[in-house]
Amino acid sequence: MSVEAEFILLFIVATAVAIATSRLRLPYTVALVLAGLVLGGLQLFPAPHLTEALLFSVFLPALIFEAAFHIDGREFRGTWLTLLLLAVPGVGASIGLVTIALTAVLGTLDHSAGFTWQYAMVFGALISATDPVAVVALFRNLGAPRRLTTLLEGESLLNDGTAIVFFALSLSLVAGEVASPLALTGQFVSAVGGGAVVGSVVGVAVSLLLRRIEDPMIEITLTTIAAYGSFVAAEVLGASGVIAAVAAGLICGNVGAQTGMSPSTRIACETFWGYIAFALNSIVFLLIGFEIRLRELLSHWLPILVAYAVVTTGRGLVIVAARAVLGPAARSFPWRWTFVLTWGGVRGALPMVLALSLPMTFAYRELLISMTFGVAVLSILVQGATMPAVLARLGIGARTTESTA
Repeated sequence: MSVEAEFILLFIVATAVAIATSRLRLPYTVALVLAGLVLGGLQLFPAPHLTEALLFSVFLPALIFEAAFHIDGREFRGTWLTLLLLAVPGVGASIGLVTIALTAVLGTLDHSAGFTWQYAMVFGALISATDPVAVVALFRNLGAPRRLTTLLEGESLLNDGTAIVFFALSLSLVAGEVASPLALTGQFVSAVGGGAVVGSVVGVAVSLLLRRIEDPMIEITLTTIAAYGSFVAAEVLGASGVIAAVAAGLICGNVGAQTGMSPSTRIACETFWGYIAFALNSIVFLLIGFEIRLRELLSHWLPILVAYAVVTTGRGLVIVAARAVLGPAARSFPWRWTFVLTWGGVRGALPMVLALSLPMTFAYRELLISMTFGVAVLSILVQGATMPAVLARLGIGARTTESTA
């Protein structure tokens, strides 16, 4: 079967799932993963593999840019300190907690004997990238506070970039290619800072062009160039493509679209990117289901459960610690949001692809892949499916205000 036919079949499945979930109380992305699991198990038709090249060249630039494009700049500025705290030291702390806990627990299991802190650190780095797509749509539909949605989505966009950098650095550290903490810090700052600079330059350049052009098709094309161009340019320069796409999306959405587009063009552009996000997310979550082999996951069920408990608990501790550190500065971050932010830390395609990118000779590669896939599946099915009940239980919805503690 040709690749084109495979994608057509995937879109047919995604459409059928969308129609079905519109009548059921089941999140769309959760239903997609379940559909992928069933179809992948039955092997009714082949599907493209969710490879690093496919994710980074097709899906990630557009999804990152679209999410950043729709973030309200005022809300982002109001939460930037929280986002920065969660995306940099927060990710580092989460990796540290996962490393310590997994080393202590998995090292005692018979089939994980010899599982040292280096392997736990690599797992902690690749699993730290969150994907709240499964719950952000719910937040919008249920009328959750806009600032809460911005916190969850903004933190995910930033920590996707920092997690990729931490993952690369952890592999270098295990391989003995990085000599000192100072060198690690320098590489991290270079990758993240370089991505921010590249994305900002591309975003500003496109925003200036939008002011001079009055053709909706060309203006939409320019935003597409900004999405993929910023990502590719940053990667070529050795910087973070994710951070570059975030910066470009924020600037294009809050400067270019607001000052350089007519109201009708802005609506057309938002509709275009809304559809692109829907289409790509549909394919990504279906492919996640296709990639999972339940038999392999069941053979590692105990390490997977341990990893899921450690990762979820670690995120909760980081969220609570960040809220405590912010103190009076966290007026926009009520205490009861801590559980929502913890439960909203869903893992998706990025950690799975990072796990699959591990060298074939890497020790415990199969165990790390199974743990990553297992944690991703559990987070999507358990956290994604229960988020409406969590929001309802906490009274976070259309009738609540953003300042409610």
